[in-house]
Amino acid sequence: MPTTPPPVPTRLWALAATTGAGGFMAMLDSTVANLALESIRAGFDAPLASVQWVATAYLIALAVSLPLTGWFGRRIGQGRLWTASMVVFVAASLLCAAAQDMAVLVAGRCLQGLAAGLMVPAGQAVLAAKADARQLGRLMGTVGFAVALGPALGPALGGLLIELASWRWLFWINLPVGLFALFAARGLIAGGKRVPSERLDVKGLALVSPGLPLALFGAAAIAGTGGGVLPGVATVAGVLLLGGFWHHGRRAAAPLIDMRLLDRPGFGAAIATAGLTGAALYGGLLLLPLYLQRALGQPPALAGLMLLLLGLGAAVALPVAGALVDRAGAARISLAGSGLVVVATAVVPGFLSVLPLAGLLFLRGAGLALAQMPAMTAAYTLVDKAETGDAATLVNIAQRLGGALGAIIVVLVLESTAGAGGYRAAFAVLVAFSVGSLATARFLPGGHRVKRPPA
Repeated sequence: MPTTPPPVPTRLWALAATTGAGGFMAMLDSTVANLALESIRAGFDAPLASVQWVATAYLIALAVSLPLTGWFGRRIGQGRLWTASMVVFVAASLLCAAAQDMAVLVAGRCLQGLAAGLMVPAGQAVLAAKADARQLGRLMGTVGFAVALGPALGPALGGLLIELASWRWLFWINLPVGLFALFAARGLIAGGKRVPSERLDVKGLALVSPGLPLALFGAAAIAGTGGGVLPGVATVAGVLLLGGFWHHGRRAAAPLIDMRLLDRPGFGAAIATAGLTGAALYGGLLLLPLYLQRALGQPPALAGLMLLLLGLGAAVALPVAGALVDRAGAARISLAGSGLVVVATAVVPGFLSVLPLAGLLFLRGAGLALAQMPAMTAAYTLVDKAETGDAATLVNIAQRLGGALGAIIVVLVLESTAGAGGYRAAFAVLVAFSVGSLATARFLPGGHRVKRPPA
């Protein structure tokens, strides 16, 4: 029988809100800059081939720094890493806002991405190390709420700022949020334990640093163009390098990321569930705008509002999911969420009117939150406090690789099947991703019934 989980102290709620602010900014900046590309192009009188690096540089830089989180966290302490990356993120936002040419703007976006790749998993690791296993669901739900608001509010907020002020305000807005988070962190986030003698795994870094960006770049390029030699080569090279990194990380004495964590009962299922729900999420974010506008003929403003409901569904469900995980365990909630996504996704092509579709998209967003967040929480309950950095890194890598995989498969299906049949086949692919998460979620731990390994 489920037992009543312990209450969460106010200090831990404040810690979750503070680290969640970093996740909110990182996710907001990953989506909102796309809206400003035309304004930036006109303002600098630059070709689109140069302007697109405003979006691409951020994502590639994030992928480069993400694998370093665990090592940096052990070397200087996860709290110090979070603080330092937040400082760099705020400074880079200032650089972007004040940029007078494309080179400075792209350099600022690179710095933002490098900082975001460290800040998000470091914040999750700080929170996981401080909380009891039966408090993590509620706390991660709070962080997830903040992170989900980023892409949900990004298009609407970005469009409003561009219309009322200028694209520069997309970056100015990070300053008050970041400075407030840094001020709040002074009394909440300790520096953390340091292992200054730990050497950097150079071989692992040489494999994963090009491997992850190449895989993500190739997948994104295929999703954007439908194919091509260069994207295909980049994807294959990235996958091969990541395979080498996985092999190395299981055998090295002090690997950059300890891939042996995947052998731990339940942990591999948590990572697989995070990846599959990431594929369902990002594959849907690519498919749904095309379906709503091309197949149903909705205007862009209405399609944007429908996608906002998807994000709001996730934001509303996340705090509820966190409380349920602490009471009933991760497996049950993730299974329920995956089942909800299967049903909501499968019936979308059967409805043409706005109100039923809006309700289905809201339910799909809620289901994705219920499926993914428990898997993330379970991953942290299965590691000791010294391993939370590696766990956070693996969770975030799985989500991004899963998202890239989801986008590329959806595009390939749409390209290979014409007309309405292509959309039906693409929705079937999204359903298959969620059926996969149903299968892996069965092996998640029961939340509060799982004890952390001894530190």
